[in-house]
Amino acid sequence: MRRPGLSPGAPALPNSIGVPRRRSRRTAGSAARPSRVFAVALAALALTLPACDAEEPSRRYGEASVPDKPLVGTPAARPVSSEALAGHATDAPPRSVGCPKRSKERRITHPRWLGGFEVTEYFPTPERWFSGQHVRTPGLRGAHRVDWLYSASGLAMEGSGVGLDGRYYGVAKTGHGRWVNAGGRPTIAGACASHWSDGEPLWLAGGWRNAQGAVTFPLERGGWSNGPGGRELPYRGVTFSMRSAPRAPPYHTVAVDPGLIPLGSRILIPAYRPINGGWFVAEDTGGAIIGRHLDVYRPPTGSIKDGGRYLSDQRVYVVPPRR
Repeated sequence: MRRPGLSPGAPALPNSIGVPRRRSRRTAGSAARPSRVFAVALAALALTLPACDAEEPSRRYGEASVPDKPLVGTPAARPVSSEALAGHATDAPPRSVGCPKRSKERRITHPRWLGGFEVTEYFPTPERWFSGQHVRTPGLRGAHRVDWLYSASGLAMEGSGVGLDGRYYGVAKTGHGRWVNAGGRPTIAGACASHWSDGEPLWLAGGWRNAQGAVTFPLERGGWSNGPGGRELPYRGVTFSMRSAPRAPPYHTVAVDPGLIPLGSRILIPAYRPINGGWFVAEDTGGAIIGRHLDVYRPPTGSIKDGGRYLSDQRVYVVPPRR
C-alpha cells in the first residue's frame, strides 16, 4: 500500500510500526562545506532568533534532540493508589502547579510536529494488587475487589484489567463518569495530565464515605480502609464486562484526544525510540485524555505504586490517516 508522502526533513515512516525505516545519511564529503566565518555567523544568528513551537513539518529531526534512553522510574500523573487508604505507604503523586491555557486547536489534517505534550502510560491493572472486599457489580457474574473496580488505580480509570481468575475485564459504560478526591469532593480533569480541579482523583463518584465525608471502603480482611463508612452511594450507570485479551502488543497503541489527533494516526514519540522505535498508532481515547496529552499502552508495572512513566513537554510527530 502506498504510504502518504512526507514533507522534506520529516522522519521516515516505519515499514512496520515499531521498526522505523532507516534514513540515508549524507557523508562528510558529499557537499561543499561553508566557510568557517559563514558558519560562525549562522550560529550567532540562530542564537538570536526566538524559539518557536516547532510545529513545521519541514524542520529537521536531529538525533541530538533524542534522549539516549527514555525517562524510567519518573512519577506518573496517577492518582493516589487505593492501597494508601488501606494503610500501605505509597509515593506521593506530583502536585499540579496549574495548567497553561491553550486556544482551541484544530484537528490535525496533515503531517506535522507538535510540541508541549504530556505522555503518561496505562495498562491492564491486576486485581491481585488490591485489598478491597469482594462485591458484585452490574455486568459481571462473579464478585471482585471493590477498589479494583471503582478506584482511580483500577478498572474505572485504566479501562481494563486482569482478574484473579486470569481473565480480562473492562468498563462497559462509564455512566456519569465523575470522580472525587480523597476527601470525597468532586474533581474534574483538566487539559493537562497532572491537573485536576480539586486535586488528584481517588474514587469514582459513589461508594462509601466516613464520618468526615472522605472516601473509605471495606477491606477483604475486615474493617475499613479509612474509618467506617455509612450508606453506600450509587455509581449511577457504571457497568463492567468481560473482554478478550488485547490484540495489540504493548508499546504499539496510544490513547489520544480525537478532537486534536484523528484515530488511526501514526505518532512518533522520540523518547520511546530505544523501546519500540518511537512509533505508535492512535487507537484509543479516554475521558481524561484532553488536548496535548498522550497515554501509551504498556505492560503492567511491578506494583500498584508505579503508574508508569510521566514525560512532560514532549515534541511529537503526527501523521494523520489518509482520507
